[in-house]
Amino acid sequence: MESFSPFCQKLMQILLKEAGCTGMRAGRCAWPRGKVVGGSSVLHSMMHTRGNRKDYDRWAANGNPGWNYDNILKYFKKSENMQIPELAKDTKYHSTKGPMNIQEPNWRTPLSRAFLDAGIETGGKIVDYNGKKQIGYSYIQFTMNNGSRVSASRAFLHPIKNRNNFFLVKNTMATKILIDPWKKRAYGVQLTKDGKKYTVKARLEVILSAGAINSPQLLMLSGIGPMEHLRNNNIQTYINLPVGYNLQDHWALGGLTFLINTTDSLRFESIATTDNVIQYFCHHTGPLTAPTGTEAIAFIDTKDPRNSDGYPDLELLFVAGSIVSQPAYKHAFSIDEHLYDAVYKPISNMHTWMVFPMLLRPQSRGRITLKNEDPYEKPLIYANYFTDDGGHDEKIMLYGIRKIIELSKTKAFQRFGSKLHNIPIPKCAHHKFDSDLYWACAMKTITNTIYHQCCTAKMGPRSDPEAVVDPRLKVHGIAGLRVVDASIMPHIPAAHTNAPTMMIAEKAADMIKEDWGILI
Repeated sequence: MESFSPFCQKLMQILLKEAGCTGMRAGRCAWPRGKVVGGSSVLHSMMHTRGNRKDYDRWAANGNPGWNYDNILKYFKKSENMQIPELAKDTKYHSTKGPMNIQEPNWRTPLSRAFLDAGIETGGKIVDYNGKKQIGYSYIQFTMNNGSRVSASRAFLHPIKNRNNFFLVKNTMATKILIDPWKKRAYGVQLTKDGKKYTVKARLEVILSAGAINSPQLLMLSGIGPMEHLRNNNIQTYINLPVGYNLQDHWALGGLTFLINTTDSLRFESIATTDNVIQYFCHHTGPLTAPTGTEAIAFIDTKDPRNSDGYPDLELLFVAGSIVSQPAYKHAFSIDEHLYDAVYKPISNMHTWMVFPMLLRPQSRGRITLKNEDPYEKPLIYANYFTDDGGHDEKIMLYGIRKIIELSKTKAFQRFGSKLHNIPIPKCAHHKFDSDLYWACAMKTITNTIYHQCCTAKMGPRSDPEAVVDPRLKVHGIAGLRVVDASIMPHIPAAHTNAPTMMIAEKAADMIKEDWGILI
């Protein structure tokens, strides 16, 4: 590769690596999005995790004043209506005055308690991961109310839907941000509805909140992005910015499954019964109030596992079932049919549990690019999982796999006869099962994301060559344009991104009012 440019050499190194998802349908990762009022909060698993103090202190230290944890904690609290009694007492970290209800389900399997007990057996502690310290084991806090989902739409839009200054247009697609080429100022948006084109003009500013995939796409379609890439797609460039770079995500080995000799797991045929349906709709109780089977969680600092105030780089996400528990799961997880039939079909009628070893602070970086200048064409997504130099991401996930197997052998889980499912993945069967090489192969074959894509319009000062927006979320070099969504995150937090995105929105609301002289 000596005759190639440094960029081409790096690209070839990436392409020569297996970058994950090789055992998924068509050999590609599935990245569904929430094209609905409320966005992906309408379809996510409702887990409410804020991240670590060090996440936001790091944002601030990288040239983003006002984004340190002590400054943004109030915005997490502003949205929150904490309904878990013992946590609501901690008023330093929690609030009961916000529109977003946070609850624990009123029904859970005994396996979730076993996960917490196993954590204690192996030296862990029970913790409020949205409180003072994050390291430890916990039942999950969910954005739900009385057994039902609370989306961003239900929490924030339903209460104000009759306000005179609130307008919502459905079944509409924004296709371009309109920019005055002389003033370098955004002045409106072009959109289509029912086959007709419309122009909506903004008197003060345009606020873009299309998410970590579509916000960079719309910016680039509008002439804001990498100049060479835009020229190659016949798009006039107004400002040369690294839009679409810095793509980050959380991902895990999927399918790490354990068999049990009891009937305590969540299986479709045992929960989708007439009695349970009646119990749910009449009383909002019972198994149908358990969100997607995810019941408990742990945060671990693999570099300093005994430090209760550490900075987690690994999450263990416990599920009281597995991909064999519901016929639709193999499709939802996008597992290749032949792989599923070989590995999981033999145990399709058994009770199981699984844990996702989730990489929280990946070093791999991906990119969003345009396929062409057509706004109706989906952008090209390069996740680039496992492409970091030095194998950091692989090592963290391997640590997680070993930790989960350790937990499975505790007294807490042996009460259920827990046993690691050991039919090897065919593609990895040339490695000894349960060896490091086998698991390295497995994690790149069944690679599951839980859809925390972010960071593609990075926040940072003008001096940061990777930055797209400034600390007030204004696009560098373009007046009247602000981005408010997960794309502005400089680094992915050690959190499911729903709560951090709401925090960004709350802070942005205050900044917008400040910038236009409105008292807050």
